[in-house]
Amino acid sequence: MNIYVGNLPYSYGNGDLEQLFSEYGAVTSAQVIMDRDTGRSRGFGFVEMPNDDEARRAIDELAGSSVGGRNLTVNEARPRRERSYER
Repeated sequence: MNIYVGNLPYSYGNGDLEQLFSEYGAVTSAQVIMDRDTGRSRGFGFVEMPNDDEARRAIDELAGSSVGGRNLTVNEARPRRERSYER
């Protein structure tokens, strides 16, 4: 299951995110999204967990929890939409 994690502390890196979710089960990947121009965290990321039961438990327990003074937004990620650059 792919999980969206929002409102992350800006100091968080991929390893921090993986460690946070690995308490609930196996983590396939953890990626904090970085700003292309500044190289700084954009404050959100995605975690992939192969076991749906473990992923749901992580979502239930981490949603709204405080990490680094910030309340996390955690839910199942929606499928990525195709971007349209036409205006």
